[in-house]
Amino acid sequence: MGRRRLGNGALTVRRGLHRVGGQGSVYEEPKADRSRRTLALPDPLVEALRAHRAAQLEERKLAGPLWEDHDLVFAQPNGRPIERKSDWRTRKALLREADVREVRLHDGRHTAATLLLAEGVHPRVVMEVLGHAQMRTTTDTYRHVMPALGRDAADRMGRALWD
Repeated sequence: MGRRRLGNGALTVRRGLHRVGGQGSVYEEPKADRSRRTLALPDPLVEALRAHRAAQLEERKLAGPLWEDHDLVFAQPNGRPIERKSDWRTRKALLREADVREVRLHDGRHTAATLLLAEGVHPRVVMEVLGHAQMRTTTDTYRHVMPALGRDAADRMGRALWD
């Protein structure tokens, strides 16, 4: 997400950072067209990102000529990309501090999709958020949420017709 886009409350997926043997970290555009997308962000997250940006601007001033501008939302105090191992250690420490069981980072993606579906967000929208190419991928992967959605639909129909 580029800093210039935060004003509209959205995250734009433009590139990924991958470790390539013999080359180190390399920026790459997403392979699939569906992976290039813009996602609306909840207002509290936008505010947290604005506060983070202000803190990062202070880091940039402190780093002076050592700052490397990679146009990253999350960076080391010198502007360089955060190392994967460092990020992993920090995340594990935050999970321990919050007394939350350890899960893979990718599990957060599954949690988000499950919560969106449980909140009644249409599977097509969840598909777009996840960047799936087909809705079937989303509905098959999150099949466990579908019975609750069916119950919710039946309850809504009952209220519409009999309440």
